[in-house]
Amino acid sequence: MCGIVGYTGPRQASRILVDGLKRLEYRGYDSAGIALQRDAQYTAYDSQPVTVIKKKGKIAELRQAVPKDLQGHCGIGHTRWATHGSVTDQNAHPHCDGSGKIVIVHNGIIENYMALKEMLEKEGAVFKSETDSEVIAHLIAYHYDGDLEAALKSCLKHLKGTYGIACLHADEPGRIVGARNGSPLVLGVGEGEMFLASDVTAMLSHTKKVVYLNDGEVVSLWPQEFRVSDGDDRPVDPKVDHVAWELEAIEKEGFSCYMEKEIFEQPQSIARALSGRMDAEYGCAKLSGLDLSKKELHAIERVRVIAAGTSWHAGLVGCQLMESVARLPAQAELASELRYRNPVVEPNSIYFAVSQSGETADTLYAMREIQRRGGTVLGICNVVGSTIARESQGGVYVHSGPEIAVASTKAFTSQLAAFYLLTLSFARMHDMSHYEGQRFLEQLKAVPDLVKEALGQRDAVQALAKKYCRAQDFLFLGRGLLYPIALEGALKLKEISYIHAEGYASGEIKHGPIALVSPDTPSVFLVPNDQLREKTISNMKEIKARGGPVIAIAEKGDELVASIADGYIPVPKSDSRVQPFTMVIILQLFAYFCALELGRDVDQPRNLAKSVTVE
Repeated sequence: MCGIVGYTGPRQASRILVDGLKRLEYRGYDSAGIALQRDAQYTAYDSQPVTVIKKKGKIAELRQAVPKDLQGHCGIGHTRWATHGSVTDQNAHPHCDGSGKIVIVHNGIIENYMALKEMLEKEGAVFKSETDSEVIAHLIAYHYDGDLEAALKSCLKHLKGTYGIACLHADEPGRIVGARNGSPLVLGVGEGEMFLASDVTAMLSHTKKVVYLNDGEVVSLWPQEFRVSDGDDRPVDPKVDHVAWELEAIEKEGFSCYMEKEIFEQPQSIARALSGRMDAEYGCAKLSGLDLSKKELHAIERVRVIAAGTSWHAGLVGCQLMESVARLPAQAELASELRYRNPVVEPNSIYFAVSQSGETADTLYAMREIQRRGGTVLGICNVVGSTIARESQGGVYVHSGPEIAVASTKAFTSQLAAFYLLTLSFARMHDMSHYEGQRFLEQLKAVPDLVKEALGQRDAVQALAKKYCRAQDFLFLGRGLLYPIALEGALKLKEISYIHAEGYASGEIKHGPIALVSPDTPSVFLVPNDQLREKTISNMKEIKARGGPVIAIAEKGDELVASIADGYIPVPKSDSRVQPFTMVIILQLFAYFCALELGRDVDQPRNLAKSVTVE
């Protein structure tokens, strides 16, 4: 969701803040702003104790509003995604107290802000925005007695909800104070300078040494030092991590947008997810991060997946694999439902919390609920050091690299790769033979090349998108392992093209969805090359008989499917178990090209955020 950047050091802060906010654009936002402690000798811009510049709209508009010679060596910045209050300059962050000396930026939601606002107004506070966040600035001012950190800690005791906060005070030069509860906050350690951000991408061009704050922790930073403590003022000995990503990984590198780049990176990202984790000699997977002994793994009797959105679709594929290949009962749960359903945590069960960012609020809270009930939760994450990665009892990093486009592509296929490896681990613990394990690995090793071949259909998919992108409704239909891929294809089209689309199991077509079929509603069929192929072809014919256009994605050389369909995209021949990888590539390309044809903002679709860190 929203983004935070903070800087204190010898350099011109305004440029670093605006550039950092630019790096955070992918998270989704509708306004942006910065605040700088004013250098004593600089009074050209305004007479306020802290200079605040904020604008609704894109970072480019904020950049134009910031004077190029704006001095100041300590400041904070923010990109806002509106929750409380409309999209206006006034509601944009940063927010000040009545004196203008205390300035804050905030990610998250303060649930009790109305009660706090009423109390503060009785004390004389005058509010200038409609946001819940502004109460934080006034509440810090209410408690301030010469020490910003102490005032913030007193303030936090009154707050209910989630927050990542950065604040500064005009009378405490060079100091930034931050706090975290449910919304990510990362400290960057430089040479004679310090950074604070909601995401490492904002500081990656300046430092790779970072400290991931935990919930309940407060940090004070100055150019030469930092201090971390908990809410009771007890010191915390922080771990300094090293970010492995290179700056080039978050650049477009010649592609027109991040989503295009990330789609075409998938042969490499899938290979990374598999690298070093396949034992060809023994036909098994090596996943040391699970932190479970062979005896503990063997004792597992059922698998549960906790996830949301695209990650849930990956979990659906994973659960089908677990049941069909490893012969373990498995079920994928929507995290937002599980948390509030009073779930039964069964003995000998293992839970996997799946999240690209590792910060997804619904998944994180559901994970904590399962852990409170004694369940074991392992994480499947992309971001090293994320909250789910730290709080889970082990897990698997998918190593897809930074994913900047809001709509997930390469993280999804890397999550799939992780589930295939997990399936192999469990299968070899039970009924899968040594030979079958080796054969499974051979199929998995072939995936990066199969994906590369599928990407070669770019021009054919673009032509198909141009033909059908004006349709207002789509149906996506698949069976078996391809049913969750149909759900994912429909979601991708909705996310970035704004075309209404629904995903269904194709066997359900007569149970209601067939009423939607018309000459104006294309149906996209994912045709497997296994025992379900004939059933799927029958469903295609049912749609054709009712005048519905049929787009088919099927194995290369399937002449029967090609003769029935109005549009046919071939995918490489492969074992049916790995078809989800090649099928989803075509659907990602289709959504991407439909969005381009319609002139959509592919990387930053309307109303969406990359990481959903509030409920």
